[in-house]
Amino acid sequence: METKDKLIGQAGLIQKLGLKTPQPATISICGPGARRTTIENGRTTEKFGPAYTPDDTVAGFLKFALRYEPLEMNILAATFAVAEPDDLAMWIRSEPNGAYARRAWFLYEWFTGRTLDIPNAGTVAYTPALDPDRNVVAKGIPSSRHKVLDNLLGVPAFCPTVRRTERLNAFMASEIDRQARDLVSSCDPDILARAVNYLYTKETKSSFEIEHESASGKKAERFVAALKSASSFNPASIPGLIDLQNVIVDPRYAASGLRDFQNFVGDNSGGHREVVHFICPRPEDLEPLMSDWISMTGRLKGGAADAVTMAALVSFAFVFLHPFDDGNGRIHRFLIHHILSTEKFTPPEILFPVSAAIVRDRRGYDTALESFSKVIQPFVEWRWTTNKEIEVTNETADLYRYFDATAITEFLYAKVEDTVEKDLREELDYVGRFQAALAAVMDVIDMPDRRAALFVNLSLQNNGSISRKKRELFSELSDADVEALEQAIAEAVEMP
Repeated sequence: METKDKLIGQAGLIQKLGLKTPQPATISICGPGARRTTIENGRTTEKFGPAYTPDDTVAGFLKFALRYEPLEMNILAATFAVAEPDDLAMWIRSEPNGAYARRAWFLYEWFTGRTLDIPNAGTVAYTPALDPDRNVVAKGIPSSRHKVLDNLLGVPAFCPTVRRTERLNAFMASEIDRQARDLVSSCDPDILARAVNYLYTKETKSSFEIEHESASGKKAERFVAALKSASSFNPASIPGLIDLQNVIVDPRYAASGLRDFQNFVGDNSGGHREVVHFICPRPEDLEPLMSDWISMTGRLKGGAADAVTMAALVSFAFVFLHPFDDGNGRIHRFLIHHILSTEKFTPPEILFPVSAAIVRDRRGYDTALESFSKVIQPFVEWRWTTNKEIEVTNETADLYRYFDATAITEFLYAKVEDTVEKDLREELDYVGRFQAALAAVMDVIDMPDRRAALFVNLSLQNNGSISRKKRELFSELSDADVEALEQAIAEAVEMP
């Protein structure tokens, strides 16, 4: 930024008011020179010429942001918490029919719960609180006082931001859900049923694998059972979440309530002292945060917002809150399935094994999580206690209430697309080929079901033939028998 350039818009509000909140993804500056856009390290800088210079006031910067920038809820909430209401009221009275003034008026009263001394808006067209060309929005709820449509992705006490990006627009236009329905509708019902069983198992194993655990026996059975009830699960209460946690974790680590201690994510691979990567909300903030998270979830459900966006907001916000000692990650991924199912994005009785796609892209998953954790880290003040525990020494609740969820929404969309195009398609194809091969084997030799299934699996895994080593597992078959079975499989599945 050149010395004569000046921060304006939301970045200007942070500077002017001394707000302790992360910088916006888009920073606007004003000064001599041509209009230009630069992108560096994921942050966009918009340079405006002198003709765009707003008034050097909170109202001036707000009006500029409302007109030219994607809005970020953390900055708006922090601004309205300290802005002089009389100054805002003076601006709004001077432009009673102005769209930007009415949007600012609505947002102030929405975030603060305070009422400005302004009469209700007159006969004027409704305007959206968020510009749908710059922000991903929810279905609008009319506010007759302001003649504004409340299209925010949450409630006043819990409202993330998702900016419109070219990548998100492309995902939303691709109709991934329709692709999945077309795949399923063209599939034989018996093949589909077998494939679905495997998809539940694959999701379970992958979800545990993300946390470097293995899923077997009762542990796997509990999680599969939870996944199969995803569409009927109701996350609208803390007791309901506790019940879910009790189902999917080892009974010895079942929670009886929300955590009452300070939690963090870190590692001690350095050997001396644990390296802290992410600090969870303070325990005293957790119950109101969870209550507000539930309210946000309720606001978005029922088709009020794009399904994948909603799944990203609900599931990632949950894991950022980290309300339990164990099971947070699995519940986080369970919530993805719950939202996609209840919002009818996934076909009935189908599950997209998103965790399998995450396992294939661990670095992308870490980067998505860090798009939140690294951004808030400088604003969390903490220290080690004498008991080698972490103590947070400042107010941090708003960091978890209002955050930019653009990167995590893009990530989840990419994984949903990947799992539809790869896991769902490949599994339906494999089960169809397996069923055809199994029928062909049974036509040649009336083998026991388990022996025939084993032969087919080993054959398909080895491009249609049984390896010399695996051949020893079928000592009852002659070489001629094996050759005949391999030939039958090749013809059934059209192998070369």
